[in-house]
Amino acid sequence: MRPRLSALPLRSRLWLLAAGTVALAVAACATACWFLVRAQLIGSLDESLSKNSRVDSSFIVGTVRSGQCSPADQRAPNPFDATVQVVDRSGKSCVIVGTRVDVSAADVAVAKGTRPEAVHTARGKDGSGTDYRVLTSPVEGTDVAVTVARPLTETYRSLRNLALILALVGGTGVLAAAGAGVALARAGLRPVDRLTGVVEHVARTEDLAVRIPVEGDDEIARLSRSFNSMTAALASSRELQQQLIADAGHELRTPLTSLRTNIDLLVRSDETGRSLPPEDRRALLESVTAQLTELGALVGDLQELSREAPPGSGPVAVVALHEVAGRAVERVRLRSSDIPVSARLTPWYVWGEPTALERAVVNLLDNAVKFSPEGGTVEVSLSEGALRVRDHGPGVTDDELPYVFDRFWRSPSARSLPGSGLGLSIVARTVAQAGGEVSLEPAAAAGAEGEGGGTEVVLRLPGAAEPPANPPTEPTV
Repeated sequence: MRPRLSALPLRSRLWLLAAGTVALAVAACATACWFLVRAQLIGSLDESLSKNSRVDSSFIVGTVRSGQCSPADQRAPNPFDATVQVVDRSGKSCVIVGTRVDVSAADVAVAKGTRPEAVHTARGKDGSGTDYRVLTSPVEGTDVAVTVARPLTETYRSLRNLALILALVGGTGVLAAAGAGVALARAGLRPVDRLTGVVEHVARTEDLAVRIPVEGDDEIARLSRSFNSMTAALASSRELQQQLIADAGHELRTPLTSLRTNIDLLVRSDETGRSLPPEDRRALLESVTAQLTELGALVGDLQELSREAPPGSGPVAVVALHEVAGRAVERVRLRSSDIPVSARLTPWYVWGEPTALERAVVNLLDNAVKFSPEGGTVEVSLSEGALRVRDHGPGVTDDELPYVFDRFWRSPSARSLPGSGLGLSIVARTVAQAGGEVSLEPAAAAGAEGEGGGTEVVLRLPGAAEPPANPPTEPTV
């Protein structure tokens, strides 16, 4: 069973296609050349016969009457290797000179006067199987026609020699094309082989630092650039994952160590029978509860941050941002009644995920409440798509501003406060997915109203002051 072309290696397919294409082209050119030469040779022979076919009618009649014309194959001296024979209306013929040839219906039609001339190929009657080119023309004043014929031996010999030469030249051309196809396939696929080697190396060693040298601007170069970009993105993703795992381990170590210490104290107290004072035992249990709460919050933030959801993949819809911010304010007020939260919200409609946006606003408010001093307030306003959350806490220094949205980053003054350092990172990702932007700066630099320092976070989302009459089926950000 012959293998299909698609089952062959790409290199074999390339040189086979090159050789096959050249072979077809050579065969077509050789065939056309052979037929053109054959037509030219036959045409030259017909022209020669036409010049020699003008025979005087008196000479024909005299020859027949003198008995020099015989129906038998009687050879006369024939220095030009030509044949002249007479054909009558009944199809009978007699040879004047040369070898007798077959009489066709076209020759009889010329003798009868129904056809002006006949040109064709006929077989000689001498038994040698020689073909003749025949021209039959009428003889004026008689009821016969004269046939002049020349053998095609030389023409056929020339055509055979030409066919042999064309076959040799064509075969040489096909072999040369096959060799050139092999060389071109090797040269053209060398970058692909290099790319394949790099891919196999990456698959075998998982070394994403390997890069393919890029030369030129062709398709292979574009493929190499795309592969380099892909491996760079994968390496960056792996580095971010490793950094997330390392940061998460570092953040988990502190509450777990505190939990282990407190639980060890409680277990040792029960095992030794030395009861802890009620105040100390209550403090230990409250510490354990606080650490467990912090662990739960940290795990929840990690799950939210590790969720690989591209923009628009969740349950997106037209969201009333003022209503989302209002619900977030009420939630924060319930769990931090000692820090007042004031809100001035004007209608603003955006496209996004309602749950994710509410969580982002809650994170901003929790962060503001956490840094607000005793007796301080948190001010929330929404106007023309800009949601502002301002606190009156210690603020953020200029050298800390570039890191506030990084994962697990916490300012030195906040390390003793609860939190995982992931809240603002979650806010930044949610806002980016909704097509907006978020920034944080000292309240004084932001020109915020009110006395005291603090920090102001500004969250901007594209939208409109009125809900769309026909909500789009895709987000338009």
